Amino acid sequence: MDSLREIEGKQAHDPIFIEKMNKSCSRSSRCVYVPGPLIVGAGPSGLAAAACLKAKGVPSVILERSNCIASLWQFKTYDRLHLHLPKQFCELPLMGFPTDFLTYPTKQQFVDYLESYAKKFDIRPRFNETVSRAEYDPTVGFWRVRSVRSKGKETEYVCRWLVVATGENAEEVVPEIEGMGEFGGDIRHTSSYKSGEEFRGKRVLVVGCGNSGMEVCLDLYNHNAKPSVVVRDTVHILPREMLGRSTFGLSMWLLKWLPMRLVDRFLLIVSWLMLGDTARFGLDRPRLGPLQLKNLSGKTPVLDVGTLAKIKSGDIKVCPSIKCLKGHVVDFVNGKTENFDAIIFATGYKSNVPYWLKERKMFSEKDGYPRRPFPNGWKGESGLYAVGFTKRGLLGTSMDAKRIAEDIEWCWKREAKHHFCTHHNHHHHHHHHG
Repeated sequence: MDSLREIEGKQAHDPIFIEKMNKSCSRSSRCVYVPGPLIVGAGPSGLAAAACLKAKGVPSVILERSNCIASLWQFKTYDRLHLHLPKQFCELPLMGFPTDFLTYPTKQQFVDYLESYAKKFDIRPRFNETVSRAEYDPTVGFWRVRSVRSKGKETEYVCRWLVVATGENAEEVVPEIEGMGEFGGDIRHTSSYKSGEEFRGKRVLVVGCGNSGMEVCLDLYNHNAKPSVVVRDTVHILPREMLGRSTFGLSMWLLKWLPMRLVDRFLLIVSWLMLGDTARFGLDRPRLGPLQLKNLSGKTPVLDVGTLAKIKSGDIKVCPSIKCLKGHVVDFVNGKTENFDAIIFATGYKSNVPYWLKERKMFSEKDGYPRRPFPNGWKGESGLYAVGFTKRGLLGTSMDAKRIAEDIEWCWKREAKHHFCTHHNHHHHHHHHG
């Protein structure tokens, strides 16, 4: 990796520029100049961005706070997890899944795919690097990215392009509930849930009825626990398959020919025929149809993998919101109380971008997502990009990654040409792009 003193092009030979850089680089940290884009995060999004850039001849550096790629997938997912959508909607750019993968690949299959993806494109992230601060420095036209290694060693990376790939699932979300600290049982987020095995015979309350909450309930039931689920919101439950096709694939196909309102009507009629009226079991549907709601709010419908049948049969109980916790007792807002041995929060994740990226324009401080809605959230100003904040899963990630690579390639080629034209007479050995 180049030291700051080997900056490409004109500035490399400008003592004032070097002086300015070194002076403003904080005393304690070493400075590293990155010739191509710096990518923060080695999940599927960071890997996809790096692969697309590489294919266009642009080198990149990935910083990853964990000690492996796709750490959410490897450390924070439950055992029985499969991808929720069929595999053709989950491939990253430039390399498909192996043919022997299941229609809905297992978590391990997906992780193996990501490992071979990284190998194929020779992507080697710098692990155990936690970005603590990133800021654009207009005086020099570069981003300064401060990163802390596990031993507290600080590095300041200096780069022209910064790609934010920390994602929609950077930090767990756990709601504040009165008496939470005093709850006598086991209390955890789904990110620490592996299997129902450790809850055999126990009464477990799952908070949240998204895909994870529903699947965890089923997993608990299958391991002879006694699950209940808190449903605080309205929710669309759809069968995972209808008419012999995946519900997602069928929807995508129908949207080519029909307006979204009509596709929603169709999905709801077929769901009603297949699943019955979910409201009878305490699962009220939102006013807006499933696709319209997804489009407007990013809220994903639940694709049922068998939980609903257990709710219908009374094996999984549906509860209203929690009022407070006391010892092992849960008070619900409807005045009922019940004893539980454990509470599992299936309350999802949030972005952590506002904590480290010092920038106001592209990302909202409120939710840490790009302010501009999909598909325009991928590009900011001064070489700032975002990949994988689309609320459109791995499909959205692929679209972002391709666009970013095209955009950066254009600048990269233009600059290489410009450097070559203007400086072909000196210090040729400095021009090792990559």
